[in-house]
Amino acid sequence: MNSADLGRRVGVPSTALFTDQYELTMVQAALKAGTAGRHSVFEAFTRRLPEGRRYGVVAGTGRVLDAVENFHFDDEMIGFLRQQDIVDEPTLEWLAGYRFSGDIWGYPEGEVYFPGSPILRVEGSFAECVLLETVILSILNHDSAIAAAASRMSAAAGGRRLIEMGARRTHELSAVASARAAYVGGFDATSDLAAGFRYGIPTVGTSAHAFTLLHDTERDAFRAQVDSLGRGTTLLVDTYDVAEAVRAAVEIAGPELGAVRIDSGDLLLVAHRVRQQLDELGATGTKIVVTSDLDEYAIASLAAAPVDAYGVGTQLVTGSGHPTCSMVYKLVARAGAADADAPLVPVAKKSLGAKSSVGGRKWAARRVDEGGVAEAEVIGTGAVPEELAGRELLVELVRDGAVVAREPLEAARERHVAARAGLPMSAMQLSRGEPVLGTEYV
Repeated sequence: MNSADLGRRVGVPSTALFTDQYELTMVQAALKAGTAGRHSVFEAFTRRLPEGRRYGVVAGTGRVLDAVENFHFDDEMIGFLRQQDIVDEPTLEWLAGYRFSGDIWGYPEGEVYFPGSPILRVEGSFAECVLLETVILSILNHDSAIAAAASRMSAAAGGRRLIEMGARRTHELSAVASARAAYVGGFDATSDLAAGFRYGIPTVGTSAHAFTLLHDTERDAFRAQVDSLGRGTTLLVDTYDVAEAVRAAVEIAGPELGAVRIDSGDLLLVAHRVRQQLDELGATGTKIVVTSDLDEYAIASLAAAPVDAYGVGTQLVTGSGHPTCSMVYKLVARAGAADADAPLVPVAKKSLGAKSSVGGRKWAARRVDEGGVAEAEVIGTGAVPEELAGRELLVELVRDGAVVAREPLEAARERHVAARAGLPMSAMQLSRGEPVLGTEYV
């Protein structure tokens, strides 16, 4: 990984209170019991993929690194915890000096994952690791859900341009994270300027129906937009009569008109009619952009339509029906004493239901067939088998509390393209199915 962060670094407030109260009360009890310093290993993973999904996508890793760096308690926060009597004074004193000093390994951003994959491994003292649980899960669960939806839409689009435009359908901060995750998953641009400013994602946007309705005639609106933004702009043509709007758009902008956008109606039928009309008017290079509550299924249904780009909002920023990945953060190994040389002991919750887990510090590797296509996710706690050497999936992200693997967002985007291409072809099917790779424990 490239350690240079090419994105814009903006001020990030402390993430220390992005947590659940019981993380702090566990620290208090562990400090009093003398177990808070025991060397511990936590892992983030999911026991299952969302129903019907065939693979997951790791996203949010870069945001996790930012969150860990900014996890500290300032005087005002300590005062709040004291006023609310959340924890006792010795614990407040410990929290006031908190900085994560451990190690983090994980699947690199953009990689795919499957049930049981140790997506993130956090190692250090029990107290310093347990505090990070909530903020890590909130980021990974959200961003990976959006990236998985984006990946499915990208596969369905078949190389056509995808624009993220869901800011008005989610929380204002979630909108920025969603745009970032969508870019990792294969989208090409966003309408959200905050995402462009923060992460360098290309931004696009021209006008809404309100701009047309503002003017006395549709022609007046088109003329004003072309005069201001140039002939290469995108004109919205479904406010009134589509055919008349397309005719007016080409007359005003000429055959150099960049694109027209269709936001309603039978998109398959209308797109064919608009393409034919544009060609007859000589605007053969004018592109067609479609919007209107699209998801991966709607995009796939338009595969035969003369569409050049899709704009997706609601379904993307809500994970297309699966807004979380159900990732958990579990203690899988811990030392039997606070002594630095104390050996690690595998630990795991026992459950008769579906909440069981596997103990031990894990590695993961992906076995491939002779053609280079992945055939299994292999997870183990001992030595990596010789035949899997060099195919390990976890990479070092944080060493002794310092981030060592910050990278440009473009690297995660490119990694996802390669990771998805290495899966069996059935991974691209939108029909419900089981994960395309089985998980093997060795």
